[in-house]
Amino acid sequence: MKAILLAGGKGTRLRPLTIHTPKPIVPIFSRPFLHYQIDLLKQVPEIDEVILSLNYQPRRIEEIFGDGSSLDIKIRYVVEPAPLGTAGAVKYAGDSLTDSVVVFNGDVLTQIDLAAVIRLHRERKARATIVLTPVENPTAYGLVETDAGGNVRRFVEKPSASEITTNHINAGIYVLEPDTFERIPSEVAWSIERSYFPSLIERRETFVAYIYNGYWIDIGTPEKYMQVHRDIMDGRYVTAPFLDLPAPRTSVAPDARIEAGATVKGPCFIDEGVLIKAGARIGPYSVLGRQTQVEEDATIDGGILWPNCRVGREAIVRNAILGRNCHLGRSVSVNGGAVLGDKTTLTDYTRA
Repeated sequence: MKAILLAGGKGTRLRPLTIHTPKPIVPIFSRPFLHYQIDLLKQVPEIDEVILSLNYQPRRIEEIFGDGSSLDIKIRYVVEPAPLGTAGAVKYAGDSLTDSVVVFNGDVLTQIDLAAVIRLHRERKARATIVLTPVENPTAYGLVETDAGGNVRRFVEKPSASEITTNHINAGIYVLEPDTFERIPSEVAWSIERSYFPSLIERRETFVAYIYNGYWIDIGTPEKYMQVHRDIMDGRYVTAPFLDLPAPRTSVAPDARIEAGATVKGPCFIDEGVLIKAGARIGPYSVLGRQTQVEEDATIDGGILWPNCRVGREAIVRNAILGRNCHLGRSVSVNGGAVLGDKTTLTDYTRA
């Protein structure tokens, strides 16, 4: 069985972080995001190959994952000649497949039981199975209506309050039969939500929903990207390095240097080669990427710093995200909601 990961997006909602780093490989702690999705796929032994559907900076992604041998699963790369939309990308990547295929959006983090989804698909002899998940504010999403038998009946794009009949949204995880791909035009941008799925409903084909009530998040905005780190540190999403880590859940690399007089409060993550100087304060939910240096009396409070950053004396980073190789001068203040791209330099006393 094959799996297709739709990882071709430009990650515009996460810019400027994704100008030099494609969204599928933005770091979650010290691991590129796609690692977490591949870990989930590997839980289904039947899946023996992952096809990465790429378009934006594909070489950056291939450099990290190679042929998949280090992950014990075969990885194949399919690069779209131009953006083809969600359905067009599936057809381009899976046109030669003959068996049921798992499709995953490239920005979804979840702990769903994929084997159970595949089992439902086969039991119902479905042409397509879609995973749905509940949300608190349905007006921000496209809703998916089902009948009492779990059959998909209608898609409602960003409804008004009066149009809300369900709180279930498309979770971006599907099991599809490749012989349905013939209805998708070749080399044309085509939407799986607006064109392919409605065609199944119109033809009265067996199209079923799997309702998933567990952990699910789209990491595609700075707010959600920060939330993922907090969820892992709090144990809402269970994975290393916070797996079975006792309170205060502080993950510190063995070679990190924390000088006497520095304060570190968990939960937090301090990667390899980090230096935290005397008087510096690292607050809860902070993430310090490898080789980052925090100078005397600086404060990191809920900030996420990618590798090789330097935070000057008495500077403050509070609930903000810094890309790679950022340099903050003395007494700089970067506060909630700020996102700095790679190699940003802020001179002494700057406020951001």
